[in-house]
Amino acid sequence: MAAKEAAELKVLEEFLPPQMTTKEITQLIKDTAAEVGVASLQDKGKLMGKLMPQVRGKADGTVVNQLATEYLESLA
Repeated sequence: MAAKEAAELKVLEEFLPPQMTTKEITQLIKDTAAEVGVASLQDKGKLMGKLMPQVRGKADGTVVNQLATEYLESLA
């Protein structure tokens, strides 16, 4: 059963857009943060509002959220 599901996943992945790497997401976060002028964790909503449409379908939102939080915390 697991082998069948793995084969199905492989077929489905061919039709999905490639997923962004952590490095790509981090760079996009930095670029977007500079573009919208975020300076602290309090600006996270502004950053995420601009960021999420850019990564939709290309990255897991939970990962993007975590990386954005880490980046904003590093600014403090």
